[in-house]
Amino acid sequence: MSDSGSKTFFVFATGLFVGAAAGAVAGILFAPEKGAETRRKITEKSNEFKDDISEKIDHLKESIEEKIAEALPKDKDKEKKAAKS
Repeated sequence: MSDSGSKTFFVFATGLFVGAAAGAVAGILFAPEKGAETRRKITEKSNEFKDDISEKIDHLKESIEEKIAEALPKDKDKEKKAAKS
């Protein structure tokens, strides 16, 4: 995937997550419940969102590390031979 495509996807995914979070918070805030119950739900949803984002960031980090490992030379001898040529 090109840099432009990756950036476009990242912007889209970020917007999707922010929109979902805003929608969840708005839905909770406009629900006819007591304040304590609303605060509890906001806390639960915030924790769920935080855990979900943390999991996605960890997955993205692993993916990036794999791509870097694939791009780096696997054998130092090959690298030395290429440098001598």
